[in-house]
Amino acid sequence: MLPIKEKSPVSPGFFLHSNPLTMMRMRYRSLQRRPSLITGLIIVILTLTPPAPFTLAPALAQDQQTAGQARTSSSEDLIQALAQQFFEWRRIQQPATGDDINRVERPDGWVPDFSPKALTSYREQTQAYLDSLERLETDGWGVPAQVDARLLKAAVQRVHWELNVLAAPQRNPLFYIDQTLGSVFELLVVSSPMTAKRAENILLRLEHFPETLKHARKNLDRPVRPFAEATIAALDGIGQRLTQMEAGLIPVFPSDQHRRLARAVKNAGSALQKYARWLESRLDEMQTAFAIGPDAYQWFLTHVAMIPSTYSEILAQGRQAWNRAVAWDALERNQIRDIPELPLFPDQEQQIRMSDLKEQEIRAFLESQNLMTVPAWLQHYRSRPMPAYLAPLSFMGVNDDLTSETRLDEDAYRYIAQPSPGLGYFQLSAARDPRPLIIHEGIPGHYLQLASSWSNPNPIRRRYIDSSVNEGIAFYVEEMLLQAGLFDFSPRSREIILSYARLRALRVEVDIRLAVGDFSIEQAAEYLARTVPMDQATAREEAVFFAFNPGQAISYQVGKLQILEFLADAVLDQGDEFSLRHFHDFLMLNGNVPIALQRWEYLGRDDAVRRLDAMNEPVTVPQ
Repeated sequence: MLPIKEKSPVSPGFFLHSNPLTMMRMRYRSLQRRPSLITGLIIVILTLTPPAPFTLAPALAQDQQTAGQARTSSSEDLIQALAQQFFEWRRIQQPATGDDINRVERPDGWVPDFSPKALTSYREQTQAYLDSLERLETDGWGVPAQVDARLLKAAVQRVHWELNVLAAPQRNPLFYIDQTLGSVFELLVVSSPMTAKRAENILLRLEHFPETLKHARKNLDRPVRPFAEATIAALDGIGQRLTQMEAGLIPVFPSDQHRRLARAVKNAGSALQKYARWLESRLDEMQTAFAIGPDAYQWFLTHVAMIPSTYSEILAQGRQAWNRAVAWDALERNQIRDIPELPLFPDQEQQIRMSDLKEQEIRAFLESQNLMTVPAWLQHYRSRPMPAYLAPLSFMGVNDDLTSETRLDEDAYRYIAQPSPGLGYFQLSAARDPRPLIIHEGIPGHYLQLASSWSNPNPIRRRYIDSSVNEGIAFYVEEMLLQAGLFDFSPRSREIILSYARLRALRVEVDIRLAVGDFSIEQAAEYLARTVPMDQATAREEAVFFAFNPGQAISYQVGKLQILEFLADAVLDQGDEFSLRHFHDFLMLNGNVPIALQRWEYLGRDDAVRRLDAMNEPVTVPQ
């Protein structure tokens, strides 16, 4: 049985009975004694009406007030009303990204809008949200409500970070590859059967490519040359890729839409090719500097990621983790020096059968060792062959469908290619032993964590996004299962886990040095390829991604270290009452909540929160 969740926010019943605007009107008189709070709430609820189709419906507030049905407001109600409005707006405004987790469910008919006018509107709305949240008086609120308020503020500050600090629409030509090809990839990676509605959404997004790229040429007033070069490289042969995608879609697409699909693919390919030529013609005019600088990076750590550390401290932590990973890897390699390397699976079918079997074994191991609860309602993380329509765009992100808040009754899937020595770093390891990637991406990693978070009864906890927790959990459970004995009789598989640890530790230095300006993309790629080691293609892909998405690469190591500290403090504080299962279940249920806030709620320790507050003063928002 699936966990009980609230009605879909777009259902008519929700707007009739739970409309935040209705609730705020009902409570107005009782809140007049708190004018500053009211001012902020009214600004958000009344002036930040999201784009269609989420315009709030008229409600019967006056009738309810007359009937004496007004209720005394609570801090939880107030913050949830604000959050409902913000996250519905965010579903529409949030850009498509190359993140390894597809976490945003778009409304039917959605197409990206990053026109100059829309960008101006997004900035104004973001600032209004920030201004309103600054007016909230949270003193005296309970810890859960204070946590929710901090989550919402950090979510809004993330939008500010994207729009005004990273400024990808003005600086990064790759941004528009995500808004075009990436927006289609979001739909192609879904494992559910192709429906007429899904096909229509694919067509609408393909047909919108020329409009998006027209806006790109208007917006890119300070493009960064390394990002432009990466864009041009990514678009090499794009016409052929889209034609291959079309051929793969034909067997599953509605027959009456085949001509429209052909026309959309042709126009989309032409628009992307013109975009690449336009970039090529302007390379010599572009700036080469891409680093955001130390001050902006630190602002992100404190105000968005809520990591209570300076980047210098994180750099030192990363170096220590790297030393540990290299040392244990060397000891492991010495121990297994006479053991032959794991062979590749002979074919895709056997890899899929073994992957599904190992997923079940991992679930059973978690329960038998009393490590954590695998909910009875949780479906499976399975493997299947790469669909023909997805393969041409597989470079756009991790080829996983981890379901969503509304699809918890469906299995999650990883799409795999034929086993081959030429596969990339992670795919090659899975073609020898699927367990390390199952652990990270599936169970007990991303899929279990996300599904658990999406089952949280608190909407804010379901919809808030934080990579340092998500990736920290996925990295933490790799070593957790190593230490728990899952790989005791698989020495070559232990080697894979330790190699992953080297990479994640090294990413800390690469991320920080790219962000503060100490590394070029070429230097970062060479450093990764030589030091991990890993193949040159994967190393450059990682370097480019880290360069235009600062703060993401550190999330693995920083998140893991925060979890280890959290766990150690829980053991000390709870003594004989400590339960590893209970700790992990809380961690998974709140897997979108920064660890500093989880510690506060679970242990009553506010030390990390107090340090964040100290680092927040004075608040200087970079522009």
